[in-house]
Amino acid sequence: MAKVLWHVTMSLDGFIAGPGDSMDWMLGYGEENSEVDELLKRIGAVLAGRHTYDVGAVQERPEFRRPYGGAFSGPVFVLTHKAPNDPGVTFLSGDIRAAVETASKAAGGKYVVIFGADVARQCLDAHLLDDVAIHVVPVLLGDGVRLFSKAGGDPVHLELSRVSQAGQVTNLRLGVVG
Repeated sequence: MAKVLWHVTMSLDGFIAGPGDSMDWMLGYGEENSEVDELLKRIGAVLAGRHTYDVGAVQERPEFRRPYGGAFSGPVFVLTHKAPNDPGVTFLSGDIRAAVETASKAAGGKYVVIFGADVARQCLDAHLLDDVAIHVVPVLLGDGVRLFSKAGGDPVHLELSRVSQAGQVTNLRLGVVG
């Protein structure tokens, strides 16, 4: 099975989307980022949740409507109970294990990248997530969609494997422990 990587941009106070699911807060920090450039070469498929898909679909800026602003052209899967009509996306229903397996087969030995807090949490709960890549942007949002939220349960331990800078953005790479 392909390695599963949660790839996300986060505000300094821990939000991956702002109030009202806004994404424009991350604009202005788009200097060249060699971590993203290198990762793009290693992605075989993207798996997102329906909420993440819906947020992207209604963004005014076209770069927020497709994974990596259109720089990624591989298979995109969305886990949902109600599939809209979008020929550029494969909609899956069922459990997270089956969705990751389907995306993994399509990834051809490359990463399956996870978009969205809920799908990432499901992957963590099912012990399917291998790594986390976080780009920390120096902005405080105060509200929005948290990186990770879970009522009860054991903490999830991560191990820092790499830190780098790209302009004002701090890149963190972490492995899921256990």
